[in-house]
Amino acid sequence: MDEKYLPSEIEAKWQKEWLATNAFSTEINRQRPEYYVLEMFPYPSGNLHMGHVRNYSIGDVVARFKVMQGYNVLHPMGWDAFGMPAENAAIKHGVQPSKWTWNNIANMRRQQQELGLSYDWNREVATCHPEYYRWTQWLFLLFYKRGLAYKKKATVNWCNDCNTVLANEQVIDGHCWRCDAVVVKKELEQWFLKITDYAERLLEDLKDLKGWPERVKTMQDNWIGRSEGAEFSFPVPEYEEKIAVYTTRQDTVFGVSYLVLAAEHPLVDKFITGKPNETAIRDFIKRVRNLSEISRTSSEMEKEGMFTGVYAVNPFNGAQVPIWIANYVLVEYGTGAVMGVPAHDERDWQFATKYNLAKQLVIQPQGQELTIETMTGAYDGTGTMVNSGQFTGLDNEQGKTEIAKWLEVHGLGKKRVNYRLRDWLISRQRYWGAPIPIIYCPQCGTVPVPEKDLPVMLPDEVRFDTGSVSPLATTESFVHCSCPVCGGEARRETDTMDTFICSSWYYMRYTDPRNTMTPFDPSKVNYWMPVDQYIGGIEHAILHLLYSRFFTKVLKDAGLTNFDEPFKNLLTQGMVIKDGAKMSKSKGNVVSPEEIISKYGADTARLFILFAAPPERDLEWSEQGVEGAYRFLGRFWRIIHYYHSFLTAEVAEVAAASLSKEEQHVRRILHLTIKKVTEDVGERFTFNTAISAIMELVNAMYVLKDQNVAVQPAFARELVAALVRLLAPFAPHITEELWHAIAGSEAGSVHKESWPAFDPEAVKLDEVEIVLQVNGKVRDKIVVPVGLDNKALQDKAMEQQKVQELIAGKQVVKVICVPQKLVNIVVK
Repeated sequence: MDEKYLPSEIEAKWQKEWLATNAFSTEINRQRPEYYVLEMFPYPSGNLHMGHVRNYSIGDVVARFKVMQGYNVLHPMGWDAFGMPAENAAIKHGVQPSKWTWNNIANMRRQQQELGLSYDWNREVATCHPEYYRWTQWLFLLFYKRGLAYKKKATVNWCNDCNTVLANEQVIDGHCWRCDAVVVKKELEQWFLKITDYAERLLEDLKDLKGWPERVKTMQDNWIGRSEGAEFSFPVPEYEEKIAVYTTRQDTVFGVSYLVLAAEHPLVDKFITGKPNETAIRDFIKRVRNLSEISRTSSEMEKEGMFTGVYAVNPFNGAQVPIWIANYVLVEYGTGAVMGVPAHDERDWQFATKYNLAKQLVIQPQGQELTIETMTGAYDGTGTMVNSGQFTGLDNEQGKTEIAKWLEVHGLGKKRVNYRLRDWLISRQRYWGAPIPIIYCPQCGTVPVPEKDLPVMLPDEVRFDTGSVSPLATTESFVHCSCPVCGGEARRETDTMDTFICSSWYYMRYTDPRNTMTPFDPSKVNYWMPVDQYIGGIEHAILHLLYSRFFTKVLKDAGLTNFDEPFKNLLTQGMVIKDGAKMSKSKGNVVSPEEIISKYGADTARLFILFAAPPERDLEWSEQGVEGAYRFLGRFWRIIHYYHSFLTAEVAEVAAASLSKEEQHVRRILHLTIKKVTEDVGERFTFNTAISAIMELVNAMYVLKDQNVAVQPAFARELVAALVRLLAPFAPHITEELWHAIAGSEAGSVHKESWPAFDPEAVKLDEVEIVLQVNGKVRDKIVVPVGLDNKALQDKAMEQQKVQELIAGKQVVKVICVPQKLVNIVVK
């Protein structure tokens, strides 16, 4: 073997070999335990960034480690290929989105292969390929048939820059998640999926996800937002209407001093028409409706409202209650109407104070006496109900139960569970997405496209200057079609699906990617799924992960699968930081993976990014760290080259008794390293400490070299073979090259070898160093045989010259022996 480490030659050689031999292809093998490891697939933007490298390197270590442990590992890759950037590129550069996308895919696939990632490329998918989105459309029809897909007119989040609708989850602080433009409101006919039908299961099953970070589960819990309360109505006699409200604080109903309607509430128009201030109210409503939901519900936003001039009646005490419109109520949440209880809700207190509305105390805390006159803010704690009619004197928690019962007994309301989660708006007014497979016929109405006619193909020639109208809507050849029921003239749906639909089931398609009859074979998907280890960014905690859980539950209910959750274990890796900020072009702090690979090699890039920080934490980029990883690999190469000279063709067991003391010491370090790396990779994912342990083993091997110890061939073979296998998941190219150098040209891949086995006997010590103390102060150290009893240990300690000098002429009060550690002689 060459004495010099040349990564560019080695890496290109093995990448070509792995690709040519389908080295990482996987099929069902029921003789071995299965393991499915998956990194979130990327959007094909054109180039990998260091965040990608970190994500994929983590997954690759896990995949290679599990293969060496004897698992049948599925490790696929593909492309989340629909979306706005491709369409924007088409507009900007005059190139078809498909061409832009496929060129980017080719480039990013090449970059992934240059990283030496162990993907089964036979399973590659791209969501923009007709043979993929055919089944995305098929799944939409499944939802439609099961009553989970519907169309309605709704006020939606609209991005003027992207010219499309956004789901609530895609609005971040009032801005578009994709382009950061301010989001406004618009009323459109839109398609929705009824994710709310699964709200309870999505929430309840979170507790079973033991392998998920608590942070992610909390985020989903809060987003689903389950609450228990009561729903009842306030009559409006003047208009013979009723205003339904939902509240979790029915114990405060006797303190209601006003009602607030959302600007979009259906009764608003009736209430304000003809009023003297109608114009002013309508201007206020228009301003409120253009605010984002985030802004309207923010605790920091100033609460504003206008009085409609109309009164409702409190059904509990008959009091007249003024009806207001305010900027902090949303029509999508609850009933679109909220009861104002200023004394027991801080937001209501501020609103009532601003507009000089009444305040009534109805919950008195234990041990103190509140009055409205002395209160400076709302009291929202527990206590005794007061000023509450027949419920006065009850503990307020008991009062909640009794009031809910009273409503049901009198037919005025009911107990109700409510959710913050809204149905998933999936319509997008863009071209580059999966067309929604629906046809509109004047005679037959809404007609699903027959499964035999799927996929509904995207046309090649479309215009991208159509503004708020989908480009598909101006493509006559696409729009006009025949009704599959009556054969008459009809038109196609021109909206495409939210790209999160495509990514909500891709992990299942990997299990059977070339199936032309169904999305996947149930026997295959049930063999591989659920994913054993999923790896990706925390930013997908609500969007992608929640939607994927929803899809999985629907498919199970439809009888297509036998599992209820898609991902057993989830690792959310931190960001790559440079100069104190996340790498981005706008900040000018991007480091290209290709630059690092061309200068130092892929193994160096991988090793640094795995060693620099635990995977869940942010990683600070360091040029010195990269150089350090490169130097270590050179050092690793040279020590294997040195030990190679001790190897012989004979394969022999290591006879521990025949090893020198120096060899036994290093063999102990070897097996302690095997134990630590196995646990760090297999149980804790602390790759940085695993690599550190390997580095310490290499240092110990250099000590043997520097001491000119003539290493026995059997031990040299054990040491070198184990070391190369330990590093293999982290640095696959250098270890493959070295494995063939030490095992022979006919040897198989190191990545198919068995993981090194830990030998507990190897770490046992024959001798141990004992600390000698006199009156608690360390005075000497001695080496004694392991297992020496306390009497013999005490005698040995007392024999030492330094101890005898220190205790001479003094009385020994007692001797404390801690086996294998110390002897403390107490004298006076």
